[in-house]
Amino acid sequence: MAEWLYEAGIGEARAALVDGGTIVKARIALDGGLAVGSVAEARLVEALAGAQGRVTLLDGSGEALLAAVPRGLSVGRTLLVTMVREAIPEPGRAKLAKAVVAAEGVGPAQGPDLLERISESGHPVRQCRAHEADMLEAAGWSEVLEEAVTGEIAFPGGVLRMSPTPAMTLFDVDGSGALEALAVAAATAVGQAIIRHGIGGSIGVDFPSVQGKTARQAVAAALDAALAPALAGPFERTALNGFGFLQLVRPRPRASLPELLRADPVGAAARAALRQIERSPPGASRRHVLPPAVKARLIARPDWREAIARRTGGDILLED
Repeated sequence: MAEWLYEAGIGEARAALVDGGTIVKARIALDGGLAVGSVAEARLVEALAGAQGRVTLLDGSGEALLAAVPRGLSVGRTLLVTMVREAIPEPGRAKLAKAVVAAEGVGPAQGPDLLERISESGHPVRQCRAHEADMLEAAGWSEVLEEAVTGEIAFPGGVLRMSPTPAMTLFDVDGSGALEALAVAAATAVGQAIIRHGIGGSIGVDFPSVQGKTARQAVAAALDAALAPALAGPFERTALNGFGFLQLVRPRPRASLPELLRADPVGAAARAALRQIERSPPGASRRHVLPPAVKARLIARPDWREAIARRTGGDILLED
């Protein structure tokens, strides 16, 4: 039976839905910021076209786009908003979070964190501890993170190349053998990758060009089967056109795993290093050799160093 493995890490929480020893979903939630569903005080700082606005959150967690600014609300006034999308990191400039006016009678509150979200999924949750066997790694955690960072995802007969862009996440299919069989296998792999990495928004897939309506429908059917609603939630897609391109759209309430890791690779490496340090056996050396950039990030985060000292029972020594 599928179950969630959850770790409360330093700087991040991490979780994986594991079924049959394989990671079906991998999720990381960074500390700080307002989660989807949070209700917070905000100040309208700019009126935009289409009755939209830009607000700044009074808790200092950033800005958000506000849909449907209330009639008569002037710039500088405050109001309560509910977060419906978290900020999405993108090259150059992050995509602002999205908010709506909070319902009447609702007060400020934090939205559900990662542990609360997975606890509501209907699957059992196992909270993993650093002194126990590394169940996440046994299920392939490092391999999934490598997929997210490199974009290369192998499947029987070929490989996917995943490229997040500001407009959409693109999948390119490469492989050998009969084109229809390759495209069908790739469709299954694409669907699984979308679920595994939590990819939302616009998604484009460049399949091999297959001939005939029946063949194209078989590819689309394989993608539909992989994106089972129980796992993937709602989505819409186009038909596979004669050039081998298909586009689909899914809800995008937060950043995908590739977007999250690629936005701050040094921070991701630093948090991964803390995970390994926390798992050092009793009596192991407290000296840890790290890449200079990772060492500098940990030096810049005394809260992370204090947390790892509490968890391991003493200060750690960082070396290049």
